[in-house]
Amino acid sequence: MIAMQTNPMLQQLNFLREIDRLKSVIRQSPLLDQSRKENSAEHSWHLAMYALLLHDHAHSPVNLMRVIKMLLIHDIVEVDVGDTPIHSGASPQDQALQEQQAAKRLFGLLPVAQGAELHDLWCEFEAASTDDAKFAKALDRVQPLLINVATNGGTWAENNVNLEMVLQRYGPIIERGSPALWAHCEQAARAHFAAKA
Repeated sequence: MIAMQTNPMLQQLNFLREIDRLKSVIRQSPLLDQSRKENSAEHSWHLAMYALLLHDHAHSPVNLMRVIKMLLIHDIVEVDVGDTPIHSGASPQDQALQEQQAAKRLFGLLPVAQGAELHDLWCEFEAASTDDAKFAKALDRVQPLLINVATNGGTWAENNVNLEMVLQRYGPIIERGSPALWAHCEQAARAHFAAKA
């Protein structure tokens, strides 16, 4: 056990083993083929791909590597607290407190400097005050929105979500990070709900 605390490589391997549990955290969003629900690890990987391909559409220039790092770690806390869907009605304050405790524990498994760097990136993502974080947060809303459109309403149908709720819950965050992506998403959402009317 002492070797785990003092050997950086063993600390890193222990962290990687611990975050393997993210593959078991099931989200509400289905896969596009609707064969099952996606897990949080798949979601994080997919968002990293969104950043890789769509970073030129960010509202302001972004540091792609920082955005990808944020997206790879943004849901790591779900190893401890699970996924909280956007339409769940859960207390944001309770969720934030639980996630902060999980972040402290999980990033604390790493060597001090590396753990501090990733914890700081996670906090930056949560605060969404930098251009990198605003774009990362936008992508975190774009992906599930597009999944819902592509799966005939997906979690929207399951949670009785209407167009106004989509515009309020997704719009401001996506538009802050990428007005171009929001224009596309808004058009797709409006078309989806119009077809349902």
